[in-house]
Amino acid sequence: MAEGIARDLGHEAASAGTHPPESGRVAKYAIEVLEELGIDTSGLRPKNINAVYPGEYDAIISMGCGVSCPTIPIDVDWGLEDPHGGEKGVYRKTRDTIRLLVSNLVEGHTDA
Repeated sequence: MAEGIARDLGHEAASAGTHPPESGRVAKYAIEVLEELGIDTSGLRPKNINAVYPGEYDAIISMGCGVSCPTIPIDVDWGLEDPHGGEKGVYRKTRDTIRLLVSNLVEGHTDA
């Protein structure tokens, strides 16, 4: 969701996780709640954090979920709960929080 939201707000962004689904598809509810806001979900796909090259980004932000990425320099951790397995409302809440936090990036803030 973070990648789609960031792009929708004018950022060049990529999103990756430590355990992307083997299906190769973004969670159904994640796609649905993004599309509710008219966010383009084409091209979104799960990627492994090992595909992230820190020098390619201005900032690397962890969504949280208790994940440690010792080989990736995290600039800030937003400490969000992973909505995976939750109801659609949980995805909406996470989407809205990410949207607010990414909106703050435009204003030069990276912390929650």
